[in-house]
Amino acid sequence: MHETTTLLVEVGALLFLLGLLGRLSRRIGLSPIPLYLLAGLAFGHGGLLPLNASEEFFAVGAEIGVILLLVMLGLEYSANELVGNLRSAAPAGLIDGLLNALPGAAFALLLGWDWVAALVLAGITWVSSSGVIAKVLADLGRLGNRETPVILSVLVIEDLAMAFYLPLVTAVLAGSGLLGGGIALGVAVGTVLLVLVVAIRYGNLISTAMSAKDPEALLLGVLGMTLLVAGIAAKLQVSAAVGAFLVGIALSGPVAHHATELLTPLRDLFAAVFFVFFGLVTDPRDIPPVLLPALALAVITMATKTLTGYLAARRVGIAEPGRWRTGLALVPRGEFSIVIAGLAVAAGSVEPKLAALATAYVLITVVTGPMLARLPDFAWFKRWLRQRGAAQRARAVPVQD
Repeated sequence: MHETTTLLVEVGALLFLLGLLGRLSRRIGLSPIPLYLLAGLAFGHGGLLPLNASEEFFAVGAEIGVILLLVMLGLEYSANELVGNLRSAAPAGLIDGLLNALPGAAFALLLGWDWVAALVLAGITWVSSSGVIAKVLADLGRLGNRETPVILSVLVIEDLAMAFYLPLVTAVLAGSGLLGGGIALGVAVGTVLLVLVVAIRYGNLISTAMSAKDPEALLLGVLGMTLLVAGIAAKLQVSAAVGAFLVGIALSGPVAHHATELLTPLRDLFAAVFFVFFGLVTDPRDIPPVLLPALALAVITMATKTLTGYLAARRVGIAEPGRWRTGLALVPRGEFSIVIAGLAVAAGSVEPKLAALATAYVLITVVTGPMLARLPDFAWFKRWLRQRGAAQRARAVPVQD
């Protein structure tokens, strides 16, 4: 009974604090994500007032938060739009991997780490945070923007790539060799293809099985199916985020519209829990020794990720402001980076400083990313874009003799 009471007090106090921080962030015109992370650091391991009783609650809530963020993104688009976007964004996905995975691998080798650590750090720097970016797009009111499908396509390609990368890196860390890695990779490929076929071919049947007229039954049905598919995907070493996203695109019509309205408050609640938990499990004392290397790596890969988004948006004809919005929105790294670092720590066979470096790196990108995403909305940035456009047009006009 005492433990339950302590749990209620800790959870209630922290959620109340998050509400105040969220209101404060709206007043000063910032995304609440950095404040949620700082709250997690303050009350986590090594913080000012560690909360021990509620850690398990926030761990489960954080997983649900990522799943809800991704299913809500999926509800914004149909299966046909997904396939079209994936086809058009395949070259951007290749550029994304080259520009953002290679710097991580090279950085590890420059630090004198082995090739296994280089493989792990490549994954950490490669993948943007779908959870953070989904929240940023919602906070900034950009879900309906023309460049948002481009951002989503890059994220989906990264998430699908993680469905293959995670089983492979797990096998390498466990020392299973090529055979074990090949088997794990085969299971991942089969699972992703199966879920895609079901989502695209039988999505209408899934929507028909749910009634948009009964809010309670619809909420329970959509939430239950999302968690079920995400859990099965995770059991099969496939990203739970991919499974949740595919459930979202499988739903269509009035069912998708009403499900979005019903799930929005739950998404906001558990998304906040996700960001807090990220800070709770990070010990602030581990960060200072690796802060400078993490900062250097963050600056490099934030620039390469911005370039990735800019090129992807330009390729499909997005105007200059939208290109910058695309690139800057992709900057944050998060849940997948932490998962990859966690696998390496659990294996115990890689460089011990990798976990602290990954934590500091992700915190830098997660805190600065939402701030950078707002740059295209500032008047001075818009003025700079107009001046840049005028200079480009002037250079394009041939000189008259």
